[in-house]
Amino acid sequence: MNSNKKMNFALAIVAGFIALACMFAVSMVFGAKETSVRDVWLALTTRIEGEQFTALRELRLPRETAAMIVGAALGVAGAIMQGLTRNPLADPGLIGLSSGANAALAFTMALMPAVGYFGTMVACFVGAGIGACLVLGIGVSRRGGMSPIRMVLAGSAVSMFLYAVAEGIGLAFKISKSVSMWTAGGLIGTNWQQIATITPFIAAGVVAAIVLGKALTLLSANEEAAVGLGLRTGQIKLILYAAVIVLTGASVALVGNMAFVGLMIPHIVRFLIGTDYRKVVPMSAVVGALFMLAADTIARNAIAPYEAPMASIIAIMGLPFFLFIVRKGVKTVP
Repeated sequence: MNSNKKMNFALAIVAGFIALACMFAVSMVFGAKETSVRDVWLALTTRIEGEQFTALRELRLPRETAAMIVGAALGVAGAIMQGLTRNPLADPGLIGLSSGANAALAFTMALMPAVGYFGTMVACFVGAGIGACLVLGIGVSRRGGMSPIRMVLAGSAVSMFLYAVAEGIGLAFKISKSVSMWTAGGLIGTNWQQIATITPFIAAGVVAAIVLGKALTLLSANEEAAVGLGLRTGQIKLILYAAVIVLTGASVALVGNMAFVGLMIPHIVRFLIGTDYRKVVPMSAVVGALFMLAADTIARNAIAPYEAPMASIIAIMGLPFFLFIVRKGVKTVP
């Protein structure tokens, strides 16, 4: 039985990487500007100069690379949140992390415009932490603790407040256009320097989640049992929450607010391979990367030569999924 389960996971992860490679090829070929498979191959494997090849290397390739990195980050962040809180509705975009990072980003753009991309990303980390603390504080302030619905309601209230703060800062400092464009979410203008800045942080967050996958499985099942087995649950939770903040903050610094990705991906993965977070976390990274590539490709081609907001594309898919989870019945995540 165990060998079959391992084989199933191995097959799932291999299939995931194959699907990811295929989706990457599709995303590189299709866009507002017509390209062929041969053009993409030559752009990636040679140094041939030309407008077509330069656009593929310097515009489309970093954009699709960023889509995979951010998708992996948000998928893993959602898996961690749902495992820690045992809340099937937990998602960085729905419980204040993304909105907190967005408010911090607006604050940084207004008061410290010369801080650079690294400083902006650090500000997003701080903002994500503040947003999470506000939601968790409100959720546990009443008798009965943090129920799934209470967390979502608290997250919605805090998110609306923090988005209003971001818009207010934008209006007060006359940068509302820049703030709104970032809030809308998207990968336009992504460059290699930005990718090089966020990748080490996202990689660290994903690795931490994978290493602590067994502990996360125990915490998601029964925290008392985890304590009985000698786990230092306080330290593990601190590391995992820090990983969520880093993953979310880095993602918002690059693409803005992307709700529902962290909600959908872990549910899809658990349906495919079960509830062992040693498998759920790496698979969530692969499926998250695949999903973001698909969403970006749709956004670029749906109304070509114009571009649809990627956050809207994701919301169109995510909202029905959210309503399905609620209608199905909010139960504790195993």
